[in-house]
Order: sequence, then C-alpha cells, then structure tokens
Amino acid sequence: MKKNKKNKTVDKNAADYYKLKTGAVDKLVDTSNAPVVPDKEIKKYKSGNKFKIPQWLKVVFIKFWFGGAACFFFIWGLGMYLDDLSSIIVNSLGLGMVTDIFVNHILHFLEPEKGDFDKWMLFPFRKWWTIFLNVLYGALLFFCIMNTYDFINRIIIMNSDIDPESVPLGVEPLLFGLFYMGFDMLFVLIKNTFVKIFRDANKKASGLK
Repeated sequence: MKKNKKNKTVDKNAADYYKLKTGAVDKLVDTSNAPVVPDKEIKKYKSGNKFKIPQWLKVVFIKFWFGGAACFFFIWGLGMYLDDLSSIIVNSLGLGMVTDIFVNHILHFLEPEKGDFDKWMLFPFRKWWTIFLNVLYGALLFFCIMNTYDFINRIIIMNSDIDPESVPLGVEPLLFGLFYMGFDMLFVLIKNTFVKIFRDANKKASGLK
C-alpha cells in the first residue's frame, strides 16, 4: 500500500515538473508579442559570403551597360538607315525605353527594400506613364551625349593637323555607355539636391508655424 502511494507521489512530482518545463517552452516559442524585425536587419545575420558589392557600383554598372547596349542596337544597328531627324527621334525613344523598362525596373528589383534605390533614378515612380517622361529624358540625354562627342572632336581637330571634316572620335558603345551613365547620374544628383533643398525649406517653414 505504501509502495503504491510512493509511486503516485513520484508520478505526480514528475508530472508537475514536466508541466512546468512545458510552460517555459511555450513561453519561449510564443512569438505573438515579439517585435517586428525588418528584412534588412535579418539579412545582416544570415550566413554566407560577407563580401557585398556597394549599391553605387551596382547602379553605375547597370546604367553603363544598358547605355552601351542602347548605342549598339539603335545607333550602330539603325544609324545607317536614318537621317539626322529620324536618328534623333529613334535614339530618344530608344534611350527613354531603355531607361524606363530596363534600368529602372532592374534597380527596383535589386533594391534591398522598397524605395532604397529611388535616389538613383530621375523618375522612380512605379507607374506606366513614366515611360513618356523617360522618352523626353532620353532626348535630353541623347542631346548632351552627342554634343559631348562633338565638343571632344572639335578640341582634337583644333589641336592637330586632322582634316576639319573628319570625325576622330566616333560613337561606340563603351564611351557612349560612360557618357549615358555620367549625364544620368549628374541629372539625378541635381534632382536630389533640389528635393533636399525643398524639403529643408518645408521643415523650416513648418517649424516657424
């Protein structure tokens, strides 16, 4: 009889012990009240290659590569079939479509979190109508790039015995891609500067009220 009571006591103590441990585990497992951790913070602690390509280098390469591709397909590919006016129209359309459909969409896809790469685009809006803005922007980029080529050629001709009617520096994808990337980054910098000035002015105005 005493033996049965002793066994029941041991079983009861064991049940209470495991019940206590189960409660502790439940508290650890329960994440209903846990704070929300952004994906960007979680990625810092993931294992893997610690070497990361800087954001600016990704952006610069993408803009350079697609600028060169636009030159290859539109200027080299179609240039012989177009007169001057048609060339301006086609290349403005081409650069605008490349900027909107390829460059900006890829930057949106690569950004760690939504909006991280907005500072690298002139029109970062995720709207269908940005293609019209980027076509106009493409015309501006094409104008700046071709005038840069013209300016460099004039300088070369003035400082050498080359025929004034010749074109010592022709248009090719690598340099065109660099010019496209350079002017695009310049205009984006100008936009960001004006946006910052405007926001700072708004903050000061709000503080005075």
